[in-house]
Amino acid sequence: MTDILTLVFRTFTSQTGGREEPTVAPASPASCSTLVVGDAGISRSVLLLAAVTAASELGLRVVFFTQTQIQSLPLCLQKRVPSLSPESLKKIKFCYPRTVEELLQQVASLHEPAHTSPTPPSLILVDGLEGYLRGPGGLDPGERSRAAHLSALLCDSAAFLTQLLRPSRSDPCRVVASFRSAVDAAAEDPALDVLDRYFQARCTVDRAGGYEAAAAGLREVWHVYLSGIRDREHRPAATREWKLLISPDGFMEFELV
Repeated sequence: MTDILTLVFRTFTSQTGGREEPTVAPASPASCSTLVVGDAGISRSVLLLAAVTAASELGLRVVFFTQTQIQSLPLCLQKRVPSLSPESLKKIKFCYPRTVEELLQQVASLHEPAHTSPTPPSLILVDGLEGYLRGPGGLDPGERSRAAHLSALLCDSAAFLTQLLRPSRSDPCRVVASFRSAVDAAAEDPALDVLDRYFQARCTVDRAGGYEAAAAGLREVWHVYLSGIRDREHRPAATREWKLLISPDGFMEFELV
């Protein structure tokens, strides 16, 4: 579901007007997974924004899986999230599985008491799926099966945690993961093809070029395309486009196109 990411983009818009009260529309347990596809650094920042926004604005418990240690949070978090506090950050648990086997084991144990006290996580974030799915030599025949196994476990775990969350919360547990393809945009990525079967929504990040990039000066310009749930005939839903502006100091702002 794109609701969490939509909330993130609205929270960090470049508008100077008053902020709306943060809300997330109800979603069904079967439609709560989003795949962020594109640049690894930008995708990681988007996932971190989602983690802190969910914890600080909505009071959700979050588990964040990544292979790389988190050294610092994006600069815009400190300036644009007024409720950011140590207590909010305590709602986020960072986990650092090194291999896909470790990740599978940790995801499978999310229902255990160590993860469900006082309540189960309401948001599961996985940074850099490609690092877990690819073999040491890059693309390999086992990547598709690993992608299917991990995606199925993430979706099943979220559905199970949704049941544990009730009746304390009416909304389901959500999954957001990032993936950077190793093949050309025009070619078919076998792992991405599998992931798309499990993740109902897509957030695609593309860097702007040409005149648009030159007009932005020192700021980086990225296009963020957010598509909703596919219908029963697997046709993509309407896509919303956002523009992401990144200043030289790392400050990030979103604009709805």
